[in-house]
Amino acid sequence: MPRVLVSDFIPGDLLDPLAGMAEIEMWDQGGRAPRAWLLKHLPGCEGWLSMLSDDIDAELLDAAQGLRVISQMSVGVDNIDVSACREHGVTVGHTPDVLTEATADTAFALMAAAVRRIPEGAQIVKSGQWGPWDPWHFLSGDLHGATIGIVGMGRIGQAIARRARGFDMEVVYTARSRKEIADATEIDLHGLLRMSDIVVISVGLDGETRGMIGREELKLMKETAFLVNVARGPIVDTDALVAALAAGVIGGAALDVTDPEPLPADHPLLEFHNCLVVPHIGSATIGARRAMATLAVANLTAYLRQQPMPAWLPGSAQQPQGDYPGTGPPPLAG
Repeated sequence: MPRVLVSDFIPGDLLDPLAGMAEIEMWDQGGRAPRAWLLKHLPGCEGWLSMLSDDIDAELLDAAQGLRVISQMSVGVDNIDVSACREHGVTVGHTPDVLTEATADTAFALMAAAVRRIPEGAQIVKSGQWGPWDPWHFLSGDLHGATIGIVGMGRIGQAIARRARGFDMEVVYTARSRKEIADATEIDLHGLLRMSDIVVISVGLDGETRGMIGREELKLMKETAFLVNVARGPIVDTDALVAALAAGVIGGAALDVTDPEPLPADHPLLEFHNCLVVPHIGSATIGARRAMATLAVANLTAYLRQQPMPAWLPGSAQQPQGDYPGTGPPPLAG
């Protein structure tokens, strides 16, 4: 039977579709699978169910003799050298769509918490500083009626825009390709930064977007505006954000992702009362994570049956186009 490596724990019921067609070897000791473990166990594996925490580069692919397919349990693949996969003849799948709504919910939760100063308020209560009601104490901004600027109008950006309409927000956005979004206005990035009360980053990470929000971009934002990032940490220049918060250039930030990640406990970002940081939990709901694992397994089983994968990543090696009619372990693609 073909061997498949799984580089983090997946519940057994979700792996059942693979059980009859592959020998499964899984890292289940918690945390990130060590690179040394991957280098030792990948050779001889035809398939790999990978995680965002795996650095998949040419060195790893050189060592993974026999690897034909990678199915990653995430929509983003910035940790994968896709061109190296193509050169090594490795087909890549990922898990788009199934985490869209959960991530959009997280964006709105961060947005509301930051603008309405929820974490600060909770800390006041815990520290015993809650005094008599005062009409001018602990004021915050408004969500309803605000202008939200969405950087990246893919699936997640559009889901955020749908939620924004429920708050009577004015929606402006940037997009890499032409889109027609109802009740939203497409503008350039600098215009979006100048007019938005809340800027939400939901664009993918690549060479074009890495560091796209730096010192000059942050200076364009309103002094009362908030920056929310639910995409990837390196899209925002961390040093520039620290400087902007220290100087009062923007009103605050709410980050699900950071650079570096995880963020050290003594990092300067954590010293600001108006910077909310959570540990990359955008898709961390039971439903979303089970759906992601299910799709990642479906990508692998389709490949092993020599059928088109449900979510193939263009730019990697070609996926199968045939239809394996048998019931036992199928042949692998050449």
